[in-house]
Amino acid sequence: MKGSSTLLLAALVLLCSWGLATGEDSSEFFMDFLQTLLVGSPEELYEGPLSKYNVNADAKAALTELKSCIDDLQPMHKAELVKLLVQVLGSEDEA
Repeated sequence: MKGSSTLLLAALVLLCSWGLATGEDSSEFFMDFLQTLLVGSPEELYEGPLSKYNVNADAKAALTELKSCIDDLQPMHKAELVKLLVQVLGSEDEA
């Protein structure tokens, strides 16, 4: 499990880096992606933050597995991640 989690994290970093290379605001993309990953569905990822990208079948499988890992978190831990996201989004609004 640790190896697959590392691979998924590396894929996420590459995806965010790709957003930087295309000139997209990386923090906005990342926050939208993370929010959808935490509280949305895999389909919402493809219709939302990833809609302008051609996501291949292997990447979709990896994202589905990553979403499954997040969904399997203890409710307390998932709630803390959502609170952290809200805190980060709030600090961006103040800047």
